[in-house]
Amino acid sequence: MKTHYKILLLIALLFVGASSCKKYLDVIPDDTGTLDYAFRNRNEAENYLFSCYTTLQQMSDPTSNVGFTTSSEIIYPNNLTQHPILETGFDLIRGTQNSANVGINWWDGANGGQALYRAIRRCNIMLDNINEPTDLSQAEKARWIAETKFLKAYYHYYLVRLYGPVPIIKTNLDITASTEAVRVARAPVDSVFSYIVQLLDQAIPDLPPVIDNQAQELGRITSTIALSVKAEVLATQASPLFNGNPDYSGVKNKDGTPLFSTAYDATKWQKAADACKAAIDACTSAGLKLYTFQAPGTIGQLPDSLVKVLTAQNAVTEKWDVNTELIWALNPTFPCQGYATPRLTELSAINIFSNPSTFAVPLNTAEMFYSDKGVPIDEDNTFNYANRYGLRTGDDASLFYIAKGYTTINEHFNREPRFYANLAFDGGIYFGNGKTSINDMYHVEARGNTALAGPKDLNTLNITGYWPKKLANYLSVYDNGFVAVDYHLPLMRLAGLYLLYAEALNEVNGPTSEAFTYIDMVRARAGLQGVQASWTAYSKNPAKFTTKDGFRAIIHQERRIELCFEGQSGWDLRRWKELQSVLSSPLQGWNIYESDPNRYYVPHTVLIPVFGLQNYLWPIQDNDLLIDNNLVQNPYWQ
Repeated sequence: MKTHYKILLLIALLFVGASSCKKYLDVIPDDTGTLDYAFRNRNEAENYLFSCYTTLQQMSDPTSNVGFTTSSEIIYPNNLTQHPILETGFDLIRGTQNSANVGINWWDGANGGQALYRAIRRCNIMLDNINEPTDLSQAEKARWIAETKFLKAYYHYYLVRLYGPVPIIKTNLDITASTEAVRVARAPVDSVFSYIVQLLDQAIPDLPPVIDNQAQELGRITSTIALSVKAEVLATQASPLFNGNPDYSGVKNKDGTPLFSTAYDATKWQKAADACKAAIDACTSAGLKLYTFQAPGTIGQLPDSLVKVLTAQNAVTEKWDVNTELIWALNPTFPCQGYATPRLTELSAINIFSNPSTFAVPLNTAEMFYSDKGVPIDEDNTFNYANRYGLRTGDDASLFYIAKGYTTINEHFNREPRFYANLAFDGGIYFGNGKTSINDMYHVEARGNTALAGPKDLNTLNITGYWPKKLANYLSVYDNGFVAVDYHLPLMRLAGLYLLYAEALNEVNGPTSEAFTYIDMVRARAGLQGVQASWTAYSKNPAKFTTKDGFRAIIHQERRIELCFEGQSGWDLRRWKELQSVLSSPLQGWNIYESDPNRYYVPHTVLIPVFGLQNYLWPIQDNDLLIDNNLVQNPYWQ
């Protein structure tokens, strides 16, 4: 399958290379001379279809995903010499973004981004020429048109999430079009969302619900994917960033057309809820269900506490054909496991350059996870929050979470299973990395430069003392070099869809039994009681879930926990207009060079984020505004 798909993508890249090199909105096809050949028969047309997928596959690089790099879930050092290519996206929360040279530029295709308007142009060419091959069956033609419309919709969606109002490119302009015709204007944001939904609705009926021939077609779009994306699109449109946002009042095109509606529209949430339910029903019909880890026979029976940890971890890293809740992932495999894995062996500490280990998780992300009672640690009336940094030693009760006899802190005890699935930390058990016996498990030693996982040099250090363990397959091994067991990072999985539905239901009618049902299914899989039971019994604010505002805060935190490190939280925090608040406090870690636990476990500021109101939307590059004088800049970037 991998070989076949690589061949297809290679062919696709050849078509990409033939496209225009203009660094601005480019909607005129410049490869007209090759189109007769490209659509002369079914096989050539299929190759062109895969060229329409190419930009989508290039989105699999998490370091170019704004939702991944700007969420503050992961901090990347900005003083490395070995891996500077990763810094562009992670540096954006340091205030490096500017309109003269846009970072992660998905408009023009620069600084880690791809030229999405070029991708849209290829889709339009595909739709314009789909009738040319005479040996293409009607069923295939309908499916290919549907796939192309989905891709065109998704590329517009990616643009609207970043830039808000954008030009809608329904058809390519003729190659003889005048200069003035090429200078397109931005469409109102609701018009962009409506066009995206229209394309998805046109595509869904002609897409297969599942991929039957996975050896040849894994990664192609299904109706289940399209329905789930539609749900996310409508939830994004209904969210505070785009639904009645007063920050954008008065933003207009040069002809006076308002680009944002500043009146809140509650019906948008009802449409999102309906779309979520339709997507959930389609997923259920397709056989999807929440994933549960099943230990292979080579491992044997594991304790329930460890099974819950591996369930949360493998819901992301499990193989595509085994993961029962995976709705959609991109076909290239996740390339950054080595950045998420601490050094656990003597050989790994010697071969430090084979694996950087530099993805660092700040303290506020670690503290976001619930206690084992299923509520925030600062709300839990059984959790000693004030003394959370006090020293404590691992014991039999925490045997599968904390190394027995190892000194760490109170905050690492009595946490929910997802805390241990997501994070590797000093003293924490690391099941896997070649050891899969409960009688012989690794644990992380991170204090000081003599510790295996501790700082060795500027190119291989973790600046906080926490690693995003969830992003490493438990069967990957970092020892004498790094041997990865590959996986596909999910774009959408069933747990996220359940939580999106609960969110939409709450926004429509406040807390309801159905909303509790869907959030509680996700919590039960994580080993937690339902929201009502947990808050009633253990929260200092036991009535929090009874109001729309209180339940909204619970749902938002649940999404951030469940989808942590998956490239989703950065997008969620933007659409909720909560990212500015999250980035208003210094990001901290431990004193990583100290070996004494009393000195190591002292919060230490590693980064002071820079995030202003303008950062909710990406700037359009200044040069594009000069070339197309019908474009206007996004608010607060002037």
